[in-house]
Amino acid sequence: MDPITAAIVAALTSLAEPAVKDAYQGLKSVIVRKLGTTHEVVKAVENLEQKPDSTGRRDTLQEEIAAARTVDDTDIAAAARALLEDLKKRPGGSQTVQQTVTGNKNVFSGTGDIHIGGTTP
Repeated sequence: MDPITAAIVAALTSLAEPAVKDAYQGLKSVIVRKLGTTHEVVKAVENLEQKPDSTGRRDTLQEEIAAARTVDDTDIAAAARALLEDLKKRPGGSQTVQQTVTGNKNVFSGTGDIHIGGTTP
């Protein structure tokens, strides 16, 4: 999952906290300012807000972010990183995700400590 989608998905579970809500709104406002209110990424975010547990809507958001090359925008990426850092400071905010991937020509993206192959230190 790209860092922008990860930040949005993680924030949707913590929007009751004012600091998280402020950082989330900051990310959304940067996305809207850069892409416009009718862009597919903005629509996908709004749809996910309506059903935050929907894996289909998460996948759609991730697809739209990839199609728009949103992760390449430094302002949006910086806002997503700031939101993720804020979420890490919250109780239970630092989480570990482990994935097993097989095959050739796999592409990985992530933030923080990433360990590929073997065992983690």
